[in-house]
Amino acid sequence: MSDIETVLARIANRRPVIIDLSLDRIRAALSRLGDPHKKLPPVFHVAGTNGKGSTVAFIRAILEQAGNDVHAYTSPHLVRFNERIVVAGNEISDAALIDALERVDSAMGEDMLTYFETTTCAALLAFSEISADYAVVEVGLGGRLDATNVFDNIAAAVVTPVDLDHQQFLGETIAGIAAEKAGIFRRGAPAVIAPQSAEAMAALQHCARRTGARIFAFAEQWSAWSEHGRLIYQDDAGLCDLDMPRMQGAHQIENAGAAIAAIRAAGLQVDDSIISKGLVAASWPARLQRLTIGPLVETANAAFGAEIEIWLDGGHNPHAGRAIARVMADLEARNSRPLVMISGMQANKDAKGYFSSFNGLAAHVYCVAAAHDGVMAPDDVMNAARQAGLKAKSCASIEEAVISAAEDTKEPPRLLISGSLYLAGEILRSNS
Repeated sequence: MSDIETVLARIANRRPVIIDLSLDRIRAALSRLGDPHKKLPPVFHVAGTNGKGSTVAFIRAILEQAGNDVHAYTSPHLVRFNERIVVAGNEISDAALIDALERVDSAMGEDMLTYFETTTCAALLAFSEISADYAVVEVGLGGRLDATNVFDNIAAAVVTPVDLDHQQFLGETIAGIAAEKAGIFRRGAPAVIAPQSAEAMAALQHCARRTGARIFAFAEQWSAWSEHGRLIYQDDAGLCDLDMPRMQGAHQIENAGAAIAAIRAAGLQVDDSIISKGLVAASWPARLQRLTIGPLVETANAAFGAEIEIWLDGGHNPHAGRAIARVMADLEARNSRPLVMISGMQANKDAKGYFSSFNGLAAHVYCVAAAHDGVMAPDDVMNAARQAGLKAKSCASIEEAVISAAEDTKEPPRLLISGSLYLAGEILRSNS
């Protein structure tokens, strides 16, 4: 176990496991630390059910291409915890991370901050001590009572697409969940709203009006679409003809659009050429990431006796399933191959809802479990996939799933590994 893992494990063991959404604890903790959140540059704050990480990546990349130093805070990590905290453009060093965590832990004493509250305090402390032009912060859970919702210096608050997820904390309806996400809106600051269902859009705009935020909503104040291999963005200030993002999928057009909307709503003047460079530079691991090297690729190519196409995605709810299925359908239309899935899910996710979008598209699902707490057993993943109308088989490991797929598939397939960020993290760690 590394020094960082040792410190994190010690903190985790001393903190409550049950999530208890509240701002009182973290506000008191930040006060003891000298209110580092009040020393930050303007903050782009990003909430939503899907697309938060990609939108953060787009905002950060565009700002950096424009010559800015940018802090970024995201979660969860895939390979190393340091991924979560980017200080002025660089992942936090091991020494700086340990120092920040230990200073936060020491200042808290026996107070019962949650693990996420502790690490959020550490991130804000690290940010406060290094100069930057902007910070981009991803909400952990919800928005209104999330530990990151402590900023007053908001450049723009962004809500990406809202769907049912974490209902035990956020409510059972789309409107109720949207209202929780809208808790990051601030009076007088831009409230940038990505494409939404009608129910979510109505709830978000209602909350923005009640808060006194300046609404900047998709299809009303801004739009983004693809046309002839270009990304076209338009708002009241004009039209931008841009390069397409490197990240795959129609949903990334929407995420890129929300990022551009946030930057323009914040009053930043950025040339189209700079925005294009940001869209191309932005990357976000395990979001329809094409795998071309690593032990899993070698195992799969050997099992199938050919080089096969492998995609990795950590999306894990019905909305993500629909987005990923659209990309797979588009790939199928351009280059027909059997779609084979290797999937694992967390026990608190709607696995049947996730798999339903692949009915008629995926030839087979091989069901596994990530080595992480709270996973759904492979047999339960299999049953959920079958309930969604898919052929499915339970497997003891990813390697077994690959071998089973090779035995069952007559021609080299398109392999999609999906359903869990923890599963994606295992694969990326094996490549590191």
